[in-house]
Amino acid sequence: MTAVIAGLTVYPIKSAGGVALAEADLTATGLRHDRAFMLVRPDGRHLSQREVPELALLRPGFDGAKLTVESPLASAPLVWEAADGPARDVTVHGRPCQGVDQGDEPAAWFGAALGLECRLVRFTGTRRTLPGDGTLAFADGYPVSVLSRESLDDLNRRVDVALPMSRFRPNIVLEGLGPYGEDSVTSLRGPAPDAVEIGLVRPCGRCVIINTDQETARRAPAPLRALGRYRVERFGGGREIMFGRLGVPRVPGALRLGDALTAT
Repeated sequence: MTAVIAGLTVYPIKSAGGVALAEADLTATGLRHDRAFMLVRPDGRHLSQREVPELALLRPGFDGAKLTVESPLASAPLVWEAADGPARDVTVHGRPCQGVDQGDEPAAWFGAALGLECRLVRFTGTRRTLPGDGTLAFADGYPVSVLSRESLDDLNRRVDVALPMSRFRPNIVLEGLGPYGEDSVTSLRGPAPDAVEIGLVRPCGRCVIINTDQETARRAPAPLRALGRYRVERFGGGREIMFGRLGVPRVPGALRLGDALTAT
């Protein structure tokens, strides 16, 4: 079975807006620069659209050295040379990790834009090991998220107003698998010479974030409610609303729009 890459997106700041790419490097921690930064409360707890939907209005870009962020919530963009320094302890969903605090200037910019006290931290390269296999930067649980365009098309036939792919924040959008075809895929392999490989290891549980319009930060219950009618599965001793798959890089390399991946 073949799946074509129809979208590639990185999210330089966890829970902020995404950057659409024509090509991306797959690394051990996911697409390069994905979730390289994170906003935290003074006590180190991460900020998320679950509690602060206005994070969706942040539009970051990161080239490996310079971070730029634009937002309608700010009068001027932030332009910041990423800083190194001592690591501080932070948490993602209560799990400990570390980040380098980026200083008072970014903290003041984000604090003013979001109307709350927060700090910007950069991933240190000290990886959090996943249970079983894989490594993470500041992603919630797995390095890569994948969703089929046909799955979204099927969901959109069940709602009154069509939802854009951005609601679901996948790193990789696939075409060619059919609705929910990704559910049965365990491996995606790219063409030579890169021959990248991603293992798809579990379904992606969904939360209130998909109810947030990524262009306006307004929230309405229709998307989660619609999925809840037909996509609830038992997993890990509980029940979750599942949509898409989560993956672990097996072989690093380049991914490009239009690449045909072998899905098994």
